Amino acid sequence: MNEPRVIFENAEFLVVAKPAGLLVHRVRVGARGRSRRIDEARRQEPTLADWVVARYPEIAHVGDDPEFRPGIVHRLDKETSGVMVIARTADAFAWLKRAFASRAMTKTYLAFVHGIPSPREGIIDRPIGIRNGSLKRSVHATAAAKEAVTEYKVKDSFHDGRDASYALVEVRPRTGRTHQIRVHLASIGNPIVGDMLYAPKSVRREVHRDGKTRLMLHAVTLEFTGPRGERFTFEEKPPKDFVEVIHSAKEREKKAI
Repeated sequence: MNEPRVIFENAEFLVVAKPAGLLVHRVRVGARGRSRRIDEARRQEPTLADWVVARYPEIAHVGDDPEFRPGIVHRLDKETSGVMVIARTADAFAWLKRAFASRAMTKTYLAFVHGIPSPREGIIDRPIGIRNGSLKRSVHATAAAKEAVTEYKVKDSFHDGRDASYALVEVRPRTGRTHQIRVHLASIGNPIVGDMLYAPKSVRREVHRDGKTRLMLHAVTLEFTGPRGERFTFEEKPPKDFVEVIHSAKEREKKAI
């Protein structure tokens, strides 16, 4: 696994490129997170927060729960790669948190999905809740259901000659629910390649070269306005493993023609 990389830094915040396979921060266990115990299975697992604090010790005291989430104002799933912003000061944490809460952050992702969404451009507006007896999210669950809105647009599509098709989709979530992009794309019949949680079993074992395919979701850009009105736009191109999966799909399509 590659290490994170700092894209930008100033006195108030960092922007980093998180690799796939790295937890953003440690997790709590117990009823609704009230327990102070750390999940024993992940106690020794490295996190982005650990990496950041080791290099910027002042961040260890920033945030509303610095013991577990120092400087963290948003997150990416462990298997998702891409751009993230991390607060360096209490003031920066406060305004970044407000920016996310007020939807002033514009986040753009790339997702490589099974099938080709129809229509090729649209908005998925379906509340997401938690399935009973599970932490899995669903548009069909009513427990703790919250508004969730996702814009998408097909950028490219492929047919591989095995009656299988795929699409590269640009996604912009207007809200920030847990697993929102994964749940919404699966809900319209286009689960993300490599999604072992939300893709149907019939396509879940999609393979590429070494028999494994990462979750094909990448946070490519993050745009927001700073505390003094300055406009920031940060971009992180998809990593090599992401690009290789798409290249493999293109090559299979060429051979099928």
